[in-house]
Amino acid sequence: MGETFLRNFVVRAAAVALLSSTVLAGAALAADAPLSAPRFGTWGVDTSGGDHAVKPGDDFFRYANGKAVDAMVIPPDQARWGSFNTLRDLSLARQRAILEEAAAHPTDAEQAKLGAYYKAFMDTARIEALGRKPLDADLAKVRAATTRADFARLMGRSVIDGTASIYGFGISPDAKDPNHYAVSLGQGGLGLPDRDYYLDAKYADKKAAYQSYVAKMLTLAGWPEPEARAADILAFETRLAQAHWSRIESRNRDKTYNPMTLADLKAAAPGFDWDGFFAAAELPNLPRVVVAQNTAVPKIAAVFNETPIATLQAWEAFNLADRNAGVLPDRFVQARFDFRAKTLSGVPELEPRWKRAVGFIDGAMGEALGKIYVARYFPPESRAKMQDLVENLRAAYRQRITNLPWMSPATKQQALEKLAAFNPKIGYPSKWRDYSALQVLPTDLYGDVKRTRAFEWDYRRNRLNQPVDRTEWGMTPATVNAYYNPTLNEVVFPAAILQPPFFDPQADPAVNYGAIGAVIGHEMSHGFDDQGRKSDGKGVLRDWWTAEDAAKFQAQTTRLGAQYDAFEVAPGFHVQGKLTMGENIGDLGGILAALDAYHLSLGGKPAPVIDGLTGDQRFFLAFAQVWRSKSREEALKQQVATDAHSPERFRVNGTVRNVDAWYAAFDVKPGDALYVPPEERVRIW
Repeated sequence: MGETFLRNFVVRAAAVALLSSTVLAGAALAADAPLSAPRFGTWGVDTSGGDHAVKPGDDFFRYANGKAVDAMVIPPDQARWGSFNTLRDLSLARQRAILEEAAAHPTDAEQAKLGAYYKAFMDTARIEALGRKPLDADLAKVRAATTRADFARLMGRSVIDGTASIYGFGISPDAKDPNHYAVSLGQGGLGLPDRDYYLDAKYADKKAAYQSYVAKMLTLAGWPEPEARAADILAFETRLAQAHWSRIESRNRDKTYNPMTLADLKAAAPGFDWDGFFAAAELPNLPRVVVAQNTAVPKIAAVFNETPIATLQAWEAFNLADRNAGVLPDRFVQARFDFRAKTLSGVPELEPRWKRAVGFIDGAMGEALGKIYVARYFPPESRAKMQDLVENLRAAYRQRITNLPWMSPATKQQALEKLAAFNPKIGYPSKWRDYSALQVLPTDLYGDVKRTRAFEWDYRRNRLNQPVDRTEWGMTPATVNAYYNPTLNEVVFPAAILQPPFFDPQADPAVNYGAIGAVIGHEMSHGFDDQGRKSDGKGVLRDWWTAEDAAKFQAQTTRLGAQYDAFEVAPGFHVQGKLTMGENIGDLGGILAALDAYHLSLGGKPAPVIDGLTGDQRFFLAFAQVWRSKSREEALKQQVATDAHSPERFRVNGTVRNVDAWYAAFDVKPGDALYVPPEERVRIW
């Protein structure tokens, strides 16, 4: 679930974000300036952090970051540590200050709600005194469900009540009609990170630990026969996993767009009370639903119909306890942490409660919090300079597309039209969410969560017959990340990422182009990656490529995937080139466009040499510094199984080895470990 589950944004940003979660970087915050951004070196790069005993052509990540990574200590409450994490901690500290002020001295009704939420989350004495009582009313509803129709209705209420569902569903712009919203439906129901955790023997220890965790949560919830029911739940979810598509299959936007009428859905997956399911979600009489994993949906319905009612009851009880653990007494919090963080990711300690509170409230009222964050910490000049950088990257990308040797004029024309239509969003939304209808009480945290879920779902479902709101953001301003949304053809950069080491108005231009420039180019490249390329300039999912161009593109991506398949984080745990394809294309296209933009910015003049480093050398070092990080082994194993992003080391080494200018900048020669012959380098954008 995570502490930001309440936002329920359905723009599908995560699939094309810079990274999957804010788990990101190097310098610690100064003790006397905890709310200030870190600085790197004298011109934007910490050159002392590199290991120059390593040849850049053997391991560029280590050449740029080795000493810093060796000295890096992953905090006990983190799965990894690096540039993104440093900024995340900075963002959390800033938001904490805002929330504590709002709790003590609110100046308006919206701030009073922020303060009330913070008070409620931090009131551990009340939470402990209440014990399991807030959960009991929801558990009573589960006990009262004695038919499959009852469970279909419970699942339909999942977006409101926090129950579990074998199907995930939401509301987002229609991929083939981006001016209108559609209800989407797909596979769901698993408690482990991926179907492979149930089916692949190398995850057997995690599967066994999960069964123990389920039993622990059922015990805390007061559910009878917890050990036996945990075994039943694991068997049930294993059958669901067997029906699920893989993450690689689920990336294919052509195969996951399957519009159906409700009659079609009933015929495809009989035996499930679809009318009751959608009515409970307050979506009666739906004309159509866009189904993702269409062949999995009937198999999941069949598993549901063959599962004993007692197992379904226990499964719902476990999920209620698991999903709400963060707002229940400490025994629930610790049990969830012990499995979901310690066992799955190797994290030794729980984050401080104030950090969890901030993350939780950012998920619930992120734009109210973000409005204050922006006013305090995001200067207007940063936005203006970012707008200039975006347009410089757009110009460089236009030039690259125009000069592509492998693409036909017909496809180029449409690619250029799409590029011209990119909508950049920088810093914060042009209009803010209205939270006036949301009730938050400082004495009822569990109720606040339920009311916030209902508030968010009402916001979504009430728009079904309205025009798509193109001003909406899928991330809050205080998020250290960025994303591309193919259906709205937009690139989005929240305020919190627009600071060092990504963006520093005082840094050398080569550094800004290598850091935030490559991020901008990365998000633009998502519009032309293996899935983003399937939408046109208006965001419509359609095939606008000639068959010959598509075949040439596919040949290059196949080679890129093979390169990443060879990367291994632990014995038997490899990067999945097909799963990470979109992000790898984004990294490669982004660095190339950013380098061109940097060269264009020089206006024909040679770049200055600084500290003995050329402009191109500083550019590549800045790119590598962004990904300076260290991860726990268990976190890396989970990442390669579930994450569309390659581990940071390979985002550096896997990218630069396909860039001709990097070879020239660092005199990389045949025989170096990263060397790829020119004719075998991947050349897409």
